[in-house]
Amino acid sequence: MIAYKLFRVLKNGDITPLFINKKYRLPIDEWLEAESHPTKGYKYRPRWHCTSQPYAPHLTEKGRKWYEIEMEDYEEFQRPNSQGGLWFLANKIKIIKPHTNG
Repeated sequence: MIAYKLFRVLKNGDITPLFINKKYRLPIDEWLEAESHPTKGYKYRPRWHCTSQPYAPHLTEKGRKWYEIEMEDYEEFQRPNSQGGLWFLANKIKIIKPHTNG
């Protein structure tokens, strides 16, 4: 299933997770298993967090970009509209390409 995920974009074009394990450079077009990285100051939330649309108004897009992703082994997770509405918690994702508005 296709979904969307916001990633941090480095000056050299590499992408990383937004908050947890953010030094890890993410490959495009490879299946990635979710890992657990408990981090002080953050609630424990394992799995990849993805959205049903490229929209999460509570997150800044400065220095970040939406990507289309493919998911396997996921469940739906309803969030308030102010956080983008329907999210998915996925055990496995593949980053496909940057999202374009066209």
